[in-house]
Amino acid sequence: MSDDIKCLPSFDKDGYPTEATLDVIRNWVGSYSRLMEFCAEAWRYDEFVVNLGSIWRFVTGGWSGNEEIISALHEADGGVFWAACWQKSERGGLHVFEIPKGMR
Repeated sequence: MSDDIKCLPSFDKDGYPTEATLDVIRNWVGSYSRLMEFCAEAWRYDEFVVNLGSIWRFVTGGWSGNEEIISALHEADGGVFWAACWQKSERGGLHVFEIPKGMR
């Protein structure tokens, strides 16, 4: 997906992100800040996403749809996103990412 194309996540009848949504994340092309925004739009439970500028905090809340998004992020941009931005994951589903200046 390119930054100049506005893409919105889609969901199945039970509210889970569709395979198409997960594929957008896996095959991401563009700024990582926009990737984080897309994931936040796909995330269930808005209160479990915190945007602190270049730092993003996502908590899965144990919901498997959110866990699928995290799994897709492992593969985003051929694994480059995870290698460059992942800061930590903690028991309970907390995942913290920091977008480096040149990748925002």
